[in-house]
Order: sequence, then structure tokens, then C-alpha cells
Amino acid sequence: MQKLIITAALTGAEVTREQHPGLPISPEEIAQAAFDCVQAGASIVHVHARNPDGSSTQEAAAYQAIISAIHARCDVIVQVSTGGAVGMTAQERLAPVTLKPEMATLSMGTVNFGGDVFMNHPANMQEFAQTMQTHGVKPELEIFDSGMLATANRWIDKGLLSGPQHFDFVLGIPGGMAGKPEALMYLVSQLKSGSTWTVAGIGAAQLQLGTLAIVLGGHVRVGFEDNLFYRKGELASSNAQLVARMARISTELNRPIATPNEARALLGLVPRAA
Repeated sequence: MQKLIITAALTGAEVTREQHPGLPISPEEIAQAAFDCVQAGASIVHVHARNPDGSSTQEAAAYQAIISAIHARCDVIVQVSTGGAVGMTAQERLAPVTLKPEMATLSMGTVNFGGDVFMNHPANMQEFAQTMQTHGVKPELEIFDSGMLATANRWIDKGLLSGPQHFDFVLGIPGGMAGKPEALMYLVSQLKSGSTWTVAGIGAAQLQLGTLAIVLGGHVRVGFEDNLFYRKGELASSNAQLVARMARISTELNRPIATPNEARALLGLVPRAA
């Protein structure tokens, strides 16, 4: 079984300081959270950029400040979001890909997102995939329901996506697939040979689905973007606390944790120069 890759989704686009006073917002805060998560066992950090007032931004300069601050502190795979915030244009959302980060998210369809609609027109999705290929960025295919996985598999068959793909199953969003083991098991059963996958359980589903992913040979995403609580009624002290729990569970199950360079090897990325 592969070593476990833990992704820390540090900030997200929608979470506020009112919901969690420890939410990292500035580049320095995000970089410190990334460092702490690497120390706890993470090998990927999934980042969203924020303006000083806490609002979401996809401006390349804001992402560059975050990436530079992270790399000044630690070696970790930086995965930028192209989801942005609901209502952003496709061109806004694509901006950070031009920075040539190691990875970026690629959502494989439109989904109801609570009270909003997260739009991903097929033409925009294809543009995102081509732009990532042009800039040498590894996509993580974001799957919110089974139809999105079926779309990804069609694209692979048509050659619109080449090589082994890495998926992130985001389960528990109101409007998407439920955060239940049965949903995860079905999605895993539909993957093409050679694929790798991560699960991002939303809210209370994070711990249960993350543990199941460890047992099944998948990988795990945790962090404030998806879940603010360590247990019911108790806010997590930090993103790193959530990472450390997954690392501890995986170690107890005799599955070692991947370092950033080991994660790069598993995902087909080029090791980052020292």
C-alpha cells in the first residue's frame, strides 16, 4: 500500500474569522499554518488567497505572496485553488495557474453548493485543463458527485486528460454526494486503473471518511476549509491539529506518512530543488 499523502486545506474561500478566530488569512499566517502542518505530517497544502479584509481573491500576486512565504519556511507541495469563490469568472479563477505551481484543482462539473451554484461550464473546464497542461501544473480533479467522475472518465477516454489522474472526492457538501462510506466506496469502484485519490469529508464526515481512506489505500484531506471542529462542539486549535490526528491514526494502522518528495513521486511530480 502507498504511503499516506495528507493534504491540509488551510483557509478556503468561505470560512470567516467569526467562525474560527484562528483562521489564517494573510500570506504570513497561511505560511505559518503550512509549516505547522508539514511538521504534523502534511505533504500538500491546498491554498486560497484572501484580501486583507478577509474577502477571497484569485489575483496572481496574492497567490505569489503566499507561495513565496510558504517556500521560505518549508518544502511542501503547494496546490492552488481554481475554484475561487462562488460568482468569480473563469478567467479570475485561472489566474494563479500562470504562476506554475506544482498542483491546482480542476472541478469536473457544476454543483449546487448550499444556497449557491458552483458553475463549471464544459468549455471552461477544458480551458482550465489545457492551461494547466501548458504551464506544467498537475491537476487534482475535484469530484462532488458521481456524474463528475463519469465526466472525468470520458475525458480520459477521449484524451482530454492524459496520464494517471489524481482525484479529490469532496463529500458532504449540501447539493453533492453525501459524506457517507457508501458514497466513497462507489466512487472508488469507478476509478480507472492507475488513478490516485484523496477524500475530503465535510464537517463531521472528515474523521470517518479519512479513516476509511487510510484503510482503503487512498489519501486524506483535512483542514479548516472543510471542517473547523476537532470533535462535536470543540473547535480545532489549528489545521495542524487535524493533520496530526490523521497522521496518528495512519501510523496506528501501520501505514507510514509520505514526505513531500515521496508524495511527488506517487503523483508523478518532479522533486523540488533544495
